[in-house]
Amino acid sequence: MKTSYDIIIIGGGPAGLAAAISAYDNGVKDILILERESSLGGILNQCIHNGFGLARFKESLTGPEYAERFIDGVVERNIEYLTETTVLSVSEDKKVTAMNVDNGVFTVSGKAIVLSMGCRERSRGALNVAGTRPAGVYSAGTAQKYVNILGYMPGKSVVILGSGDIGLIMARRMTLEGAKVHAVCEIMPHSSGLKRNIVQCLDDFDIPLYLNHTIIDIEGKNRVSGVTIAQVDENKKPIKGTEKHFDCDTVLFSVGLIPENELSKTAGVSLSPRTKGAVVDQTRETSVDGIFACGNVLQVHDLVDFVSEEAEIAGKYAASYVLNGKEEKKVVETNCGTNVTYVLPQKINLNSNENVKLFFRVNKVIKNCVVTVSCGDEVIATKKKKISVPGEMETALLLADKVKNLKGDIVVSVEGEI
Repeated sequence: MKTSYDIIIIGGGPAGLAAAISAYDNGVKDILILERESSLGGILNQCIHNGFGLARFKESLTGPEYAERFIDGVVERNIEYLTETTVLSVSEDKKVTAMNVDNGVFTVSGKAIVLSMGCRERSRGALNVAGTRPAGVYSAGTAQKYVNILGYMPGKSVVILGSGDIGLIMARRMTLEGAKVHAVCEIMPHSSGLKRNIVQCLDDFDIPLYLNHTIIDIEGKNRVSGVTIAQVDENKKPIKGTEKHFDCDTVLFSVGLIPENELSKTAGVSLSPRTKGAVVDQTRETSVDGIFACGNVLQVHDLVDFVSEEAEIAGKYAASYVLNGKEEKKVVETNCGTNVTYVLPQKINLNSNENVKLFFRVNKVIKNCVVTVSCGDEVIATKKKKISVPGEMETALLLADKVKNLKGDIVVSVEGEI
């Protein structure tokens, strides 16, 4: 292994793989991927259900099948990678300190860095759910690994808190493996998962979804023996008299994902309080020159197809940075308007000659809605949608000629029937 590379990519999941291939195809061959797991592919290796690749490949693939297409691309290009390698820190001058069994603790430097570390699940400890601390409480992703990778059933009688996509998929998976899933509870008035997952994973198996509900007590000494759920008011406080009890031996939490940005912090990268990921422009370059970010470490995606698309942008411009050096930028900011939770990229470089795709999410269910992108009093992009929901990422396209002529910051708004 060398001590320096043109591009170092941290994370060998779908984002890191796509970024590596894109950087290679855009002229930079000296690339190193660092992955902490024993194989490339990331979280997709445990996602054995199908539904991946519908947008990108126009066919339904399992997670491992989708990952394999990009792993094959990395291998075919002879891109160097190290597995079972944990990155300890990334410095602002693009030095990466890591460790593994073969090399011990080592440092490599890169002309450009791509951050693609993915995200982690929010734990029970972050929720302050009342009750004891018995065995049988898992995050949905941990349960997925037990069932799909290790061949171990976490339990046979299940209640799930949170309607994120992993939780919905695990409701179906546990049912198919013979468990009884009593309920999925969601504290919000809407699901945070894709509509297709609600239909295929809950409705098709007659698993009830309790909106505006949360778990108020977990019972059991050595093992979970039951939970109590209750409806919540507009302040998310339990409403007395609405309690329901379920006898169960397992509780799964699917209550949100948090971008893994500890390494971003060591590099001095500015983070967004809205996305919890890095602040970037349309090239996915962060506030630190030559450090790029993509995938779930940047924003939590609902489709891996979007992860690959975003990673290819980061890889392309990381290659451009290596080959052409730092680009002079004139930037404006993007802002959240009516009913919008966040907009990414947070900055737009006006010197770009390319179209810019904006990614954003709404904060409530909106029907017959109109998406408006405006700069001052000028509307620069608009489109209509039958429905927008918080669980599905939205996009808006800014044409290159509009981008070059922006005179100030832009605002994305979504209005319609609430």
